[in-house]
Order: sequence, then structure tokens, then C-alpha cells
Amino acid sequence: MRIAAGWAGFLAMLSIGLLLLFGLPQVLDLFGIVQMTVFVAMAMFALSQGFLWGYGGIMSFGQAAFFGLGGYAYAVAVINMGDSTVPVILSIVVPMLFAALLGYFMFYGRITDAYIGVITLTVSVILFELINSTSGNAYHIGQAELGGFNGIPGVPPLNLPGDASSQLDPVQTWYAAMGSLIGVYVVLRAILASRFGRVVVAIRENETRAMLIGYDPRLYKLLTFMIAAGVAGLAGCLFTNWGGFISPTVFSLTMSAQVIIFVLVGGLGTLLGPILGAVGIQYLINLAGAQHFVDANLGLGIILVAFVLLVPQGIVPLLRDRLLPMLRQPRSPAARPVPKTADLHR
Repeated sequence: MRIAAGWAGFLAMLSIGLLLLFGLPQVLDLFGIVQMTVFVAMAMFALSQGFLWGYGGIMSFGQAAFFGLGGYAYAVAVINMGDSTVPVILSIVVPMLFAALLGYFMFYGRITDAYIGVITLTVSVILFELINSTSGNAYHIGQAELGGFNGIPGVPPLNLPGDASSQLDPVQTWYAAMGSLIGVYVVLRAILASRFGRVVVAIRENETRAMLIGYDPRLYKLLTFMIAAGVAGLAGCLFTNWGGFISPTVFSLTMSAQVIIFVLVGGLGTLLGPILGAVGIQYLINLAGAQHFVDANLGLGIILVAFVLLVPQGIVPLLRDRLLPMLRQPRSPAARPVPKTADLHR
């Protein structure tokens, strides 16, 4: 029953994703499509944090480090190569390699969970300060000048694989971004349904028990950390494509805090929750930016405190816990057919 419900939910989410992929360009104008593209990039960023934290049990306060590395890897590579095919791959591989190096020292060094959060946050701050101090012509990688706090403007957009002359327009970029989000969602669902995913969740629940039955928690945590970094890096690539620009702000504390809020609002232990949380909060951020009565950061803080106090499990788990029991309730006795008199005497 539970497996059937899980497959039904997966197919429902996949159908909704495909409907949005092909339907939104038919009903939204160009500005709306561009706005939805950045929502998708932030949703993928939140998905990386939700997978790492909700299923791997690893709380990263510096997930923005991998988001920014993916964006910068794409920007530097595409400026030097012209074709975006390899840069997109690098936007995934570079954060994964960095996560492998960082994660090796954290997990094999048996750093506790609290210190993992501090270390990842510190790494994000270091990258912010490092890139922020690279202004001037002396700081460049090939033809790409890092630009310091001014960032890298005029980043070439995505193009068809292997054809640098066929650059994607905003609508085609939407198809690429939303298609990537659907693909990442399917891959993460497949990972969680596999033996590897079940072991990852078992380690989250009881690391000592998993270790006693023969699994190495350090290796599984490291691989989970790398997968989440790759997803965050791809999100950074999409974010860079959305604006054609990237700056050190992608490593900022604001980005690291936002993605945590996305996951908390949407709900831990789900893949849909971080996506909905990111879209909802990003929409509120846009609304807050269009008015001058309430500071956007203050509004985010109020939302975070309200959800932690009132809805600590998040939106999706709350709806799931409320709706599923209603759907599973048996029919009331009044609704049952009344037996015939002959049946009562059998």
C-alpha cells in the first residue's frame, strides 16, 4: 500500500512538472518566464540542501559555497571556451570535487555535526572574501577576469550542445532549467529508492547501528555530500545563466540562510518541500522588493521564526499528515449497505 502510494505521488509530481514545463510558456509573457527561471534555479538549490539535510542528516550552513562554485566554474569556463557544453559539466564536477576534498577531512576526521555546520559556513565566508578581493586586471583565469566585488558581467548563455552559435533564448532557457529540475528530482528519487539511499537514511536514523551491521557511515556521508554539492553547482549554473552575471554575493551569508529557510518552510524529509518552499519564499522576496514598507530581510526573519514556532515540520509534511488519514478513513457504518432479512438468519 505504501509503495503504491509512493509511486502514485511520484507520478503525480512528474506529471505536474511536465505540465509546468510545457504549459507556462503558453500562458506567461517573457518577463514571467524569466522570473520563473530564477525560481527554478533557487528550487534546485533548495533541493540540494533538502536532500543533504533531510535524508543524509548533514546540516550544511554553507551550501552557498557549492552554489557559487558552480556559477563561477560555468562563467569562467564558458568565457574561455565559447561553447557551454563542457562548462555545464564543470559546474557540476568542480563543486563535487571540492566537496570530496572538504568532506574527506570532515567525515573521515569524525567531525561532529555541530562542527560540520561551522566548517561549511566558514568555507563559504572564506570564498566570499577571496573572490571579493580579486578586483583588477591581474586577477583572471584565461580570458575571464574575476572582477572582485563587481563580479563577472556578460556571461554567455547556454547553447545547444556542441553548437556555440545556437544560443538559447529566454524561453528555451526555461525549458532547459525546468527540464533540469525535473531530471534532478527523478535522479534523487531513484537514489533514495536504491540500496544506497536506504543505507543513507538508516545512517541518519542510527549511525551506530548502521556501522555495527557492516556499513561505513563516513563513505556514505561523503558521497551524499558530493551529490548535494553537484546539484547545488548546477543550480548556480542556472542562476548565472538567468542573469548573465555572477558576483561574490552568491557565497554570502544571505544565500546560505535563504536556502535553510526554503527547506524549513517546505519541510524536511521530502523532496517536494524544498521546491515549494523556495518558490514561495522567492515569490515573497520579489513582492517585498517591490514595496518600501517592510525590509525584505526582516520579513524573511519573521517567516522563519513563525514557521519554527508554529509549523516546525514544514508545509508538505503538515499537509501529508492531515490529508492522508482523511483519505484512508473507512466508510462510516451509515454508508454500509443494509443486509437483507434473509441474510440475517443465515
